[in-house]
Amino acid sequence: MASGGVAVASLWTEVNRCGQNGDYTRALKALSKILHETRDDVTALQCKIVCLVQNGSFKEALNVMNTHSKVLGSEVVFEKAYCEYRLNRVESALKTIESAPDQTDKLKELYGQVLYRLERYDECRTVYTDLIRNSQDEYEEERKTNLAAVVAAMSQWEKAPMEDLGLPESTYELCYNTACALIGQGQLTEAFNKLRQAEELCRVSLAEDSDVTEEDIESELAVIHSQMAYIMQLEGRSDEALQLYNQVIKLKPSDVGLLAVTANNIITINKDQNVFDSKKKVKLTNAEGVEHKLAKKQLQAIEFNKALLAMYTNQADQCRKLASSLQSQNPGHPRPVLIQAAQLCREKQHSKAVELLQQFSEQNPESASGIKLTMAQLYLVQGHVTKACDVLRSIEEFKYKAGMVSALVTMYSHEEDIDSAIDVFKQAIEYYQAEQPGSAAHLALVREAANFKLKHGRKKEAISDLEQLWKKNTNDVHTLAQLISAYSLVDTDKAKSLSKHLPSADTMSFNLDVDELENSHGATYVRKKAGKVVGENLPKEPGQGEVKKKKKKKKGKLPKNYDPKATPDPERWLPMKERSYYRGKKKGKKKEQIGKGTQGATTGASAELDASKTASSPPMSPRPGSVTSSSTAPSGGSVIPPRQQKPSSSGATRKKAPQKKKKGSKGGW
Repeated sequence: MASGGVAVASLWTEVNRCGQNGDYTRALKALSKILHETRDDVTALQCKIVCLVQNGSFKEALNVMNTHSKVLGSEVVFEKAYCEYRLNRVESALKTIESAPDQTDKLKELYGQVLYRLERYDECRTVYTDLIRNSQDEYEEERKTNLAAVVAAMSQWEKAPMEDLGLPESTYELCYNTACALIGQGQLTEAFNKLRQAEELCRVSLAEDSDVTEEDIESELAVIHSQMAYIMQLEGRSDEALQLYNQVIKLKPSDVGLLAVTANNIITINKDQNVFDSKKKVKLTNAEGVEHKLAKKQLQAIEFNKALLAMYTNQADQCRKLASSLQSQNPGHPRPVLIQAAQLCREKQHSKAVELLQQFSEQNPESASGIKLTMAQLYLVQGHVTKACDVLRSIEEFKYKAGMVSALVTMYSHEEDIDSAIDVFKQAIEYYQAEQPGSAAHLALVREAANFKLKHGRKKEAISDLEQLWKKNTNDVHTLAQLISAYSLVDTDKAKSLSKHLPSADTMSFNLDVDELENSHGATYVRKKAGKVVGENLPKEPGQGEVKKKKKKKKGKLPKNYDPKATPDPERWLPMKERSYYRGKKKGKKKEQIGKGTQGATTGASAELDASKTASSPPMSPRPGSVTSSSTAPSGGSVIPPRQQKPSSSGATRKKAPQKKKKGSKGGW
């Protein structure tokens, strides 16, 4: 026993020395020997658990704690919760922490991390605020960084307003988290400036360490650059954003969450273009451990984009499979159903798409607004305008919006359903009369309703609207004139009484100088001529037209053989061929004209076949519908049909283009 006790003591000395040196592997060997001697030694078990945690063997450490739970009791609650947290068993870690008899500071720190992973941001903020208030140690800066991360997450994912918690911006992590919170509030310019500040602080802090290389600095800056690119993308600077995203991808950072988000954002820029690049990038979103690095909304967006990419690449089955999976995971979310409807539309199945959307809108009335807008669009694509109007009028959320009223009136007008269009105006005006009487939106609707009724000849119906407008503004002469015009068809006495309110002609005159107006710089078609002053060359006033001298008409030249005594030919204005006495060209004996006919024709053969050369042949007049042309007909007067080429081996007839006549050659064209 004495020798055994000496051996155990030496083993503890070895454990102590290895712990100080950080050699946890050798320490584990010594502890295994100690536990072989004393199996239930609590101190040895605790040391073994710590060594396993330091080596990253969380599962083995958890097995040791579960095996010796009776012996260890609540001594290793923190270690157990930490192992469960590192093994992504977040719910189990939460239960372990909540079951602890004493909530120590280190347990509270871990509790805050667990709540953040579970996206319970309100409780997490309370935990970190309490820790910062009640503790003073070297970890204060880390706690403030974590609190800033919680505020940023609340701003981005819950759209909560930013709170000024008085956190400093002394480190690049704090600046980065502040920028993320500003992005959630839509303050993109301020967020971009904060990211610039974070980049500078990061470079300065890392440059002080001589062991850090430029590659290490760029790798650390990758998350900042990716967030900068996201802001550029939101601002519509897609080309700059894409360039910066690709730089981050080339660095191959070790953070799989950063890679997944960057790749996803590149896919959103590509849309339905450059799908080959998108298919490569989507592989980065499937890396192991991504689901533990990103928020639920980020993972959801990535899955939606996978389904859309499958649709764009014509993978219909894959698209339907992904969309159905998304719908089962998010039963009330409209986007999976919209993706399925879009896929059906690509397959020209618009009716099925409408049925699918109709079913979803009935089951989920809280998400029906966007779905019904899509249904209306599909009805319009099919040409069912009235059905589209019925769907739009069923959306209570947008029913009385100015844009919705305008769209409905336009569509009803297209269908020539003026009564329904007027009914839309009536309902909207009644709504604003009850909710916002006399507001700008109310009066604008009344004005548009009156103009619409007047445009379509419904003057009687426009009277009430015009009266309402005129009572609001009795100085509106235009409305008064419209009202008088409308009353002239219904009640002439009322029209006459209202006409008394019209301003007199004197009050409506603008005291304009007509001459000055005509001579102004913008006057056109000025007819006034400047007076001529003898002996003076006055400068021309702007706008005055110059007096053009009339040109003397020259007498027309008479032909050389003109005889004033002879009666002029009454048909002299007609072309020679159309005159009654025209008998065609005389066919005298001429030299044979070589090369004047169709290519390949001979003059001799043409002369023998020419019937006009015989004495007994009467002159022929052109038949109705025939075409005569002296430039293309052969020199004998006959019309030879063009020769057809033999069909080629492919079966198609090819035409031979006419060749240009060479200078000095005979024959041909």
